[in-house]
Amino acid sequence: MLARFLDPAVTSLKICGVVNASDALLLVEQNIDALGINFWPQSKRYIAPADAAGFLADIAGQILRVGVFVNADPELPLQLFADGLIDLAQFHGDESPAYCAAMAASGLPFIKALPALPDSLADAHLYGAQAILIDTPAPGTYGGTGEIFDWSIASDFIKNHPQIPVILAGGITAENAARAVAEVRPAAIDVASGAESSPRHKDLAKVCQIRNCLEPTR
Repeated sequence: MLARFLDPAVTSLKICGVVNASDALLLVEQNIDALGINFWPQSKRYIAPADAAGFLADIAGQILRVGVFVNADPELPLQLFADGLIDLAQFHGDESPAYCAAMAASGLPFIKALPALPDSLADAHLYGAQAILIDTPAPGTYGGTGEIFDWSIASDFIKNHPQIPVILAGGITAENAARAVAEVRPAAIDVASGAESSPRHKDLAKVCQIRNCLEPTR
């Protein structure tokens, strides 16, 4: 499932910020590739691990389950992975290459999120991640701006580092998803607010519109 998600020959879809069982099941029913669960307490889409455990267990093997963490105690992602509640971690904070190396040594597959800044992306290879998620720079915060960045930064990175799968994030919606895929050709796109009717509530119509934008690549 992870290999297919990160296959650069197609563009997969990850819907991030899922906070309830009904939205998780909706994504499974719509054959979405991956969902993200935000375990950072300061996120507006935060859900406590204990509250997510039930539905994450129920959907195991049906969709790639990505736990999103920001500067977390290493024990949290490792325990959730060991308990079979996540398939992949996404480190979206200031995690160092040493932090990530310890995760890799423990057998935890992970994505490292980096801002679309030349200095940050120059170090992408140091993290040993299964993929790099390129997001809109947001000094002082950790993602969730809902704004796009200059996608040529991501497309240039892919051209120069074809061995590193790239996930494109930041302000992707049903209106611009097709253009994002055509211009960048990422392994996956990551959508949060662009797939919602309101914060924390996923919108089936928007999810399907975004998914349909990817069909020509599959």
